[in-house]
Amino acid sequence: MTDASVTTATIPAIPHASIVAGEAAHFGKLAAEWWDPNGSSAMLHRLNPVRLRYLRGAIDRHWDLDDRSFTPLAGRRALDMGCGAGLLAEPLARMGAQVTAVDAAAESIAVARLHAAARGLAIDYRAGGVEAVAGETFDLVCSMEVIEHVADPRSFMAGLAATIAPGGILAMSTPNRTWLSRVALVEGAERLGQIPRGTHDWDKFLTPDELCEMIAAAGLEVTDVTGLSVGTSGFVLGGSTALDYLVTASRRS
Repeated sequence: MTDASVTTATIPAIPHASIVAGEAAHFGKLAAEWWDPNGSSAMLHRLNPVRLRYLRGAIDRHWDLDDRSFTPLAGRRALDMGCGAGLLAEPLARMGAQVTAVDAAAESIAVARLHAAARGLAIDYRAGGVEAVAGETFDLVCSMEVIEHVADPRSFMAGLAATIAPGGILAMSTPNRTWLSRVALVEGAERLGQIPRGTHDWDKFLTPDELCEMIAAAGLEVTDVTGLSVGTSGFVLGGSTALDYLVTASRRS
């Protein structure tokens, strides 16, 4: 998507402690191509269906829902923290949720608003960090491939946990800090142009044990850790967590 009308003029630049300015600027430069499946976000387009499959399963299990329902999130509030231009936020809205979506890059929020409006989706998009939803609670909180980009992961995790309503659920994904992720994501995909250069800082990746400890310290209970790997036909769930992984946690009622 490239649209000369995309502007950040109506989106104030709000300082947030969780935001790393360089990270926000990096992703802001990619905003115009976010919805192009062959552009700089092509990897996310291939990853998104797998993330949604995992998320739908987690939602159905947590609330004991009918997996044939088209609107499993009807009547529930959902937060997509680090939403980019809406690849996950829009499906959440189609699943019936009242969606709030936040991203550090104002340029991405501008693109997201235009894209959602063109499809008749009412999504509350906000530019900022986790502080942008302080004092609010949600039934479902998602933060996919985000925690490795924030200023202070532990504080960010505490902020996320504070937004989860009693009986709510948290879903996250992030790369693992292993030799495989260094070779595949940083030295491989970025150098080959499959991911824009500068997207990842391997030293900021978290292992499953590290992330689960942060989640527990924030007062939540980890209910699932699932590996996200690359198979012969693309991304697949299950198996090794060496490349990337997803985590589900809940707050007891």
